[in-house]
Amino acid sequence: MNKTRLSLYYPATYLTVAGVLLLVAPQFSMRLLFSNGDYDDVFPRVAGMMILGLGLIVIQVIRLRQEQLYSTLWAIRLLFCIGWLGFYFYTRDPYFLVLLAIVGVGFIWTGINLLQERRNRSM
Repeated sequence: MNKTRLSLYYPATYLTVAGVLLLVAPQFSMRLLFSNGDYDDVFPRVAGMMILGLGLIVIQVIRLRQEQLYSTLWAIRLLFCIGWLGFYFYTRDPYFLVLLAIVGVGFIWTGINLLQERRNRSM
């Protein structure tokens, strides 16, 4: 499952970078992600703290080679993609489409690798 493991570097990177940016510079981060909503400073900082925590968990999964969690990380991203779509339709804030694109790329990349590597194992 080496390709799947490598694909997890993508979410580990965007989660840790986004988490730190939201904690340190919330308004800049929200503008960078094309948000047109007014979320004050507290919400983005709380989200940044949680996003950074998720990033650190993904880093540990990669570091410890916890292959049994790869499909769980993939499924969680599916849940996030559905949520981003729902939030976009509710708010019309392009921020959620940007998040959908960022998370969706990793979701597809990891999904393809999971399928390929599982198919190769069964042969």
